[in-house]
Amino acid sequence: MTDSDQAAVRPVAVVTGASSGIGRALAREFAEHGFDLVIAADEPEIHEAATELTEVGSAATGVEVDLASGAGVEELYRRAAGLGRPVEVLALNAGMGVNGRFDQTPLEADLALVDLNVRSAVHLAKLVSRDMVAAGRGRILVTSSIAAVAPGPYHATYAASKAFVHSFAEGLREELKDTGVTVTSLMPGPTDTEFFSRADMEDTTRIGRMETKDDPRTVARDAYEGLMAGKASVVAGSVLNRIGVELGTHLPDALAAPLLARMTKPKE
Repeated sequence: MTDSDQAAVRPVAVVTGASSGIGRALAREFAEHGFDLVIAADEPEIHEAATELTEVGSAATGVEVDLASGAGVEELYRRAAGLGRPVEVLALNAGMGVNGRFDQTPLEADLALVDLNVRSAVHLAKLVSRDMVAAGRGRILVTSSIAAVAPGPYHATYAASKAFVHSFAEGLREELKDTGVTVTSLMPGPTDTEFFSRADMEDTTRIGRMETKDDPRTVARDAYEGLMAGKASVVAGSVLNRIGVELGTHLPDALAAPLLARMTKPKE
């Protein structure tokens, strides 16, 4: 078999938010399992990430694009379709956080969060899922969070966005169950990434100052195994995350909200 023949049969994974953190670790996990990659982020580091993936034998395309815009989503889809091979895996991982009391955070920041965390996931999933259903196969991974199962004081739009995409993944899974396409919700807990510094939570909140955050490579490994096993959801990382999901699911919101606020309220 020639090199071109081998490339033609390698599966393709698309990973958003792959310039750092969980997304970059997910991309590497797919590369190490024989996938070629199309990876996207809104910063030039995405090209460095693509170069890194080639070092483990993957043909990787880095797409620097703003997925908070519809045009950015369409451009990413066009670049992935340009490979001439079906997308076997779509990892909807791009996301951002906004920390602070809702009436005091900039409106532009909260709306940008909704556009990136929610709107772009729906838009890209719509485009790619149609192709997957037509091909009769595919896997979609949606990065939610353990924050999806309870109120999110002081990061209300973030927690709500993660509740949305978790519910979205669960609904899609049922709709597509007879099509050959599986959908998995990834629910990580606090992870050692740039998320907290970018959301201005690293030094100002208890959760940001936690020393025992999960390794993104561990989260990515759990995610890959759960996705390929066809699981509905994966609570990745520490066993404490699974305990947190159980508590958040069963504890009344009126009790959960003040407890969680202690972790996310910015210090005065």
